[in-house]
Amino acid sequence: MSESNPTTRAKAHNSVYQIITDRILELLDQGTIAWQKPWTSGGFPKNIVSKKSYQGINLFLLSIMPYSNPYWLTYKQAQKLGGNIRKGEKSTMVVYWATFEKKVLNEKGEQEVKKIPVIKYYRVFNLEQTESIDLPDTSTETFEHNPIEIAESIINDMPNAPELTNHDSCRAFYRPSADVINVPDKQYFTQIAKYYSTMFHELAHSTGHQNRLNRKGITEFAFFGTHEYSREELVAEMTASMLCGVTGIDNNTIENSAAYIDGWRRKITKDPKLIIQAASQAQKAANFIQGIQS
Repeated sequence: MSESNPTTRAKAHNSVYQIITDRILELLDQGTIAWQKPWTSGGFPKNIVSKKSYQGINLFLLSIMPYSNPYWLTYKQAQKLGGNIRKGEKSTMVVYWATFEKKVLNEKGEQEVKKIPVIKYYRVFNLEQTESIDLPDTSTETFEHNPIEIAESIINDMPNAPELTNHDSCRAFYRPSADVINVPDKQYFTQIAKYYSTMFHELAHSTGHQNRLNRKGITEFAFFGTHEYSREELVAEMTASMLCGVTGIDNNTIENSAAYIDGWRRKITKDPKLIIQAASQAQKAANFIQGIQS
């Protein structure tokens, strides 16, 4: 059989998919780095008063919100800066660990103080949600890249493809109602591989459309943070990782993908089977994008 035979191609790609899945599971077992938004427009989330960047899951939660400004603040901080939150704006939750002391009896029947960790949260708003507060300089660095031909071919040759735009330089998303994908222009990505990983992620979401693979995570509206929403994010990022493997750029993106996947997995449950299930759906999505019959 020739390499161009669909059956041969499917088998070859399936082995790559399995390697990527195994690698992601390995990284999840080891513990992963914090997810980083791979484009530069807006910069990383930080508090406007302390100027400190948010870390861990907070970096993840704030980075995926639809705002270009990197600065966040609480309602009280907005008031202290002489501004206010615009009417109707909704806050975003950030979390932190604290400890409280509880008096308990030890094995000897003696009273001692035990420190118990608890997770707490508070609400923040993006600077774009405020009024009468001066905006800090948020000029964006840009980069020059050479396209990766095989990745370009996959994007351009996808059958029954959605519309692609880069009208919004601050967000990457798939909008099922309009069947439209938006990904920031290549110049905003620090690495060209991260651009393709992001594009593959959104293309993966589009495969769930009723006219393609008809996946529940897309065809049935799911609110942000729900089980079904989180599961769809796992499928999309697994698909992106698999396509990066096929195009030979997985080494540049695999750790960030694993961190992204872990962020959503934590929202559901730490269950390795969940990744395996997502990988099965991701394989179908990756094949659809490449025009391969599964």
